[in-house]
Amino acid sequence: MENSASNLSIKQALQAQSQQLLPIITQSLTTLHFSEVVHQRITQQNHEHTQNIENTYYQGLTRAQHPQFGSVMIKWQLSDAAYPIAFDLTHEADVLAAVNTSLKIKDNAIAIAPPLLAHHCVNVQVLEQLQQLVILVMPYYSNGSLAGQLSDRNQYSLTVQQKHHFLVQSAYLIANLHQASWLHNDIKPSNILLDGLLPNSADNSSVMPDLLLTDFALAQRCNAISVENPAGTPSYLAPERWQGQGATVKSDIYAFGIMMVEILMGVRPFQVSANSNDKLKAWAIQHCQQPIPKLSSEYSRYQCMVDKALAKRVERRYRSMEEVLEGLERL
Repeated sequence: MENSASNLSIKQALQAQSQQLLPIITQSLTTLHFSEVVHQRITQQNHEHTQNIENTYYQGLTRAQHPQFGSVMIKWQLSDAAYPIAFDLTHEADVLAAVNTSLKIKDNAIAIAPPLLAHHCVNVQVLEQLQQLVILVMPYYSNGSLAGQLSDRNQYSLTVQQKHHFLVQSAYLIANLHQASWLHNDIKPSNILLDGLLPNSADNSSVMPDLLLTDFALAQRCNAISVENPAGTPSYLAPERWQGQGATVKSDIYAFGIMMVEILMGVRPFQVSANSNDKLKAWAIQHCQQPIPKLSSEYSRYQCMVDKALAKRVERRYRSMEEVLEGLERL
């Protein structure tokens, strides 16, 4: 009981502190000439998974206007410089810069990610402590993410052609990212933005939006030594990652396979009960042991591709996203 009360008091203190942060963040952004600031999300993270309030850092997502950039989305992170963060926004800014630079070298390359409009690191005073505020500024995409198109409200209005377009262009994005020697490590519909308008009727169903990859917080070089602990979203994490192996091109391909099923069927192939006592263990069992479900007859021609993308054994999976693209083009 004493531990429970202690954890509750820590949680309440963290919540109270987060409420004090937002006016400070707003003021810092105003100083950088941002206006119409609307905070959409704030999360609390702990270094090394401790619940010590001094070791807490904050990440947020904020919409705003800027006289030069127009409507923007701002990712920010507030942390004590004494506690370095392995995968922070500075890392993400470096990845975005490297990816965009590699594209400029290639002729006729389609964009992989949103342009990085600005990157700021400023010191702010928070509760008598000096903290570092890291800010990434990217364009705001009014159509949201692919996850929004797969929601219960929108899923049934998508045509077969639109779903195939989402699959092909998502595959192109990942293939181009791999060609630029980067792994994403968190492929999922919410990390794919829609840059363009969706058709409102079958009359203009040939008008398809462009897609962009976002959220490169876990990205790493293809030849880098990966951390053994599984990092990423559990519902998209390949079996070998649960078994302690590092990330590879094939773990990105597996995540794409999960997304294939989600785009076609409207639900992910594996599910875990919300009441599960150990959700991570439950996800590991799903990915490592549960058979790949069968698609409905309407999408049965994709079944062989789904089976190969979601193969439990790495050696039976597609070797590259180029192979995936070949299969999609044949369909």
